[in-house]
Amino acid sequence: MSVKAVLFDCDGVIVDSEGIGVTHIAEELASLDLALSHQGVADLFVGKTLPGVAQILRDEGHPIPEDWHRYVYDRLYARLAEGTPLIPGIEAALDALDTAGIRYAVGSNGEIAKMLTTLPQHPGVWARVKDNLFSAQALGRPKPDPGVYLHAAEALGVEPSACVVVDDSPSGCKAGVTGGFRTLGFTAGLHGAESLLDVGAEVFNDMTELPSLIGIAS
Repeated sequence: MSVKAVLFDCDGVIVDSEGIGVTHIAEELASLDLALSHQGVADLFVGKTLPGVAQILRDEGHPIPEDWHRYVYDRLYARLAEGTPLIPGIEAALDALDTAGIRYAVGSNGEIAKMLTTLPQHPGVWARVKDNLFSAQALGRPKPDPGVYLHAAEALGVEPSACVVVDDSPSGCKAGVTGGFRTLGFTAGLHGAESLLDVGAEVFNDMTELPSLIGIAS
């Protein structure tokens, strides 16, 4: 079946926000006397929700306040508002999808508020995605649950078998694979190819490759 829709993760796929986020969370954890390396924070947090990981840390015996995720999110959004660049090549990829008549949506583990902080900084992208933003947290089904991608596909009126998921984390790629989507794992960020291959994704590391991977001209 030909591709009729592409479902994008947001952080690390459309906007280059994950490095900012990992640095911020590392600093917040350090203020609680929990020192983790940059990679350690990335492995723990990227592709997951902050409330979920905060509970994991509590279960391990770390003194994480119950409202910790809220004030960390609020300070993170303020930091992201200072400037969050796009992933190189994403605008050209969206241009190619528009030319081919392929629809797209964004399915993020983050809050809608986070997307409303980062995406409007780029008016050309924002105008194209603003009506099709979906949050796994808002649904109460964070990745690796496939719910956010299934919900996005349903909103577009496209069967999963005719969609492609593009994600950069093991949990996000697992959500795509579990939901029955062809899943492309983007490896230019904080996760290497092996961790994405392990959950069944196909991998690529340059967003300009996306059109050819789904069989359309760039």
